[in-house]
Amino acid sequence: MLLQPRALKPGDLVVIASLSGPVHAVWESNLDRAVAVLEGMGFRVRRGPLLETGRHRWWSAATPAEIAAEFNALLRDPEVRAIVAHDGGQTALGYLDLIDFDAITADPKPILGYSDVSLLHLVIHARTGLVGFHADMATPGFGGSWRHLPATRRAELERLYSALLTSPEPIGPLPTTPSWECWRPGRAEGPLIGGVINRIALVQATPYALPLERFDGAVLFWEEFGGQAAYVWSYLHVLRHAGILDRIAGMVVGIPEAVDGLGTDGSSPTLAEIVLDVLGDRDIPVLGNVEVGHAGANLPMPVGVRVALDAGQRTLSLLEPAVHP
Repeated sequence: MLLQPRALKPGDLVVIASLSGPVHAVWESNLDRAVAVLEGMGFRVRRGPLLETGRHRWWSAATPAEIAAEFNALLRDPEVRAIVAHDGGQTALGYLDLIDFDAITADPKPILGYSDVSLLHLVIHARTGLVGFHADMATPGFGGSWRHLPATRRAELERLYSALLTSPEPIGPLPTTPSWECWRPGRAEGPLIGGVINRIALVQATPYALPLERFDGAVLFWEEFGGQAAYVWSYLHVLRHAGILDRIAGMVVGIPEAVDGLGTDGSSPTLAEIVLDVLGDRDIPVLGNVEVGHAGANLPMPVGVRVALDAGQRTLSLLEPAVHP
């Protein structure tokens, strides 16, 4: 069963939290801008206690236990109506076993983020059915890439995010851009499942893996940041060996960011060539180069919400609301 959070109302409290990586001094201005963006949508905004400039433990904002304790406190606090990740990182794997899933079921609320946070969306959705808001984060997104957008695109995204969080009506077609490409034509309808491809592969090796039946008829979306083109090819083969590619109905691929070994001159494969090579003769529509992930301002991908994909027409529509009245 899909677990939808309650729709946010004007004045509701949104907390920006360190769910993985630390905040560095150079990002303070980004955080200030992120607060302004969320306030502009009509919400009150507070920073979580771990979101303290200079606080870190190795590559993380704190120990996994400390991050889990703050995350659980936010999940249990009835005043907090949404949680926005400050940034991604490399910590979520360390506290999957400490998450209070009962608190999520008792009071579901939107959790926004991508990158390492996509791991939380997958695990929480598997355990509770919660809609996961694979969407922009505070520092690199609302306070970062959004400020470089043309005014019309930023306004479009602000309306989209606001409607997704506050309206119990389906969004319908997501706004397209010229970057979208049809890599294999066809149509599909099913629930959105996805995130960073390396996190999808990693979580399937843990007790918190999504049951394979969750991929039946799903539209799998994914993106990748860093590493090598060969790694992407390998992760896709992990999904093939796991049986996931035999179950999905469609695929949406984000714009790759900082992935070495992708080319267009024939000496190295394009991302489309890698995807189609692994898919083989599977009749799965594929829409590529969609604004999902690290390459810039994100279109929100609500995990678990049913969508309609028409790769030939380059459209992706949200058929269900992400929140309830």
